[in-house]
Amino acid sequence: MSSHTITAEHGEHAEHAAAHNALQHHFDNLEQQREATTLGMWVFIAQEVMFFGGLFLAYLVYRTRDPVAFAAASNHLNWKIGAFNTAVLIGSSLTMALAVWATQVGRSPKVQVFFLGLTVLLGATFLGVKAYEYHDKYVDGLIPVASLYHPDAHLIGQWAASGVSPQHAQMFFWLYFAMTGLHALHMIIGVGIITPIIIAAWRGRYGPEYHSPVELFGLYWHFVDIIWIFLFPLLYLLGAHFAGGH
Repeated sequence: MSSHTITAEHGEHAEHAAAHNALQHHFDNLEQQREATTLGMWVFIAQEVMFFGGLFLAYLVYRTRDPVAFAAASNHLNWKIGAFNTAVLIGSSLTMALAVWATQVGRSPKVQVFFLGLTVLLGATFLGVKAYEYHDKYVDGLIPVASLYHPDAHLIGQWAASGVSPQHAQMFFWLYFAMTGLHALHMIIGVGIITPIIIAAWRGRYGPEYHSPVELFGLYWHFVDIIWIFLFPLLYLLGAHFAGGH
């Protein structure tokens, strides 16, 4: 028997052992466990859709009440930065999909870790850009808190010339920070969840027989990315056509 065959058999034995250790006692087999955990993740995503749905509904209601104020306030956001972050998240969805593929087909731990690490890096890039945006709004006095909400005189003059209600413009920023802040929180949680997954991947735990944690986290990550796909046009592109837009 050749050394290559012995090595292959040893790898298969290690993979079977890892899969056996991953099976929880209340499941009959890994397939049943995978189906149950996948169902649980879809139920979780469904309730998250309802959670974000309430914010989207509030946004639509208030925008309908004063579309001019919302458009003028949206005009103060930098759509180019928003577009960059959108591209970053789409890239992270690609790397996450490649990470799932790498575990499903049994690629080496290094390949799995590479794609998972890229996903984390892109997620951290998104959060860094978002922190820069928040700081920019703080400098401009647009944080919707009584002690912090002091837009500069030039901006107030623009709004006054357009007949914009400062209170309604402030509501836009309330919703902007609530929606993007909640989304950023999901990103931060995602980075925390993926860290032990990367460690397990480095230890060779995932393969064709067992890769549910990577696959389920992929569903979560894609959901968070899809939420941003809706947030970007609603918040950033709404006022891009107004005079003085970024």
